[in-house]
Amino acid sequence: MPIYAYKCESCGFAKDVLQKMSDAPLETCPHCAKPSFKKQVTAAGFQLKGSGWYATDFKGGSTTAKAPPSSSDTGASATPVAESAVPAKADAALTTPSAPVASNT
Repeated sequence: MPIYAYKCESCGFAKDVLQKMSDAPLETCPHCAKPSFKKQVTAAGFQLKGSGWYATDFKGGSTTAKAPPSSSDTGASATPVAESAVPAKADAALTTPSAPVASNT
């Protein structure tokens, strides 16, 4: 339900009111009882009701395994590279701990 901000043009009383979108705007100020209570233009505000949503809501009956972390998540390659697949120039880079490892992906 939306939360609307109201302000009285006579006395300056301000109040936030929880109303349905279909409800008529309030007109009478609850502080001074004059018919000068006006709805203000503000950022949208709303209140959620109920127990909320969970990770298991709206999913099908089948369960799937979680995908393994990608190489960008762990900082390492997700698939190991066999030594025979590495070119001869890259072998020197792999043995030197300070050299960055090149990826062909």
